[in-house]
Amino acid sequence: MRYKKITLVSLLISALVLGGCSNLSTRQKNAAAGAAIGGVAGAVLTGGSSFGTVGGAAIGGVIGHGVDSFNSKKK
Repeated sequence: MRYKKITLVSLLISALVLGGCSNLSTRQKNAAAGAAIGGVAGAVLTGGSSFGTVGGAAIGGVIGHGVDSFNSKKK
């Protein structure tokens, strides 16, 4: 029973967080996705180090932000 409550709360929080991203520009969405992926990659590569997680998120955010510029120049 406890796991059902935790799952329900997690789903509600996820829905609220994702709903807040609906009015972001493509560049902002790419930066957020890059930061999330970079944070996970940094955590995995450094064994869960806070420095690695934050560093990975920062680098991922910069790369995600630049992806939009690269794609717009390519067209």
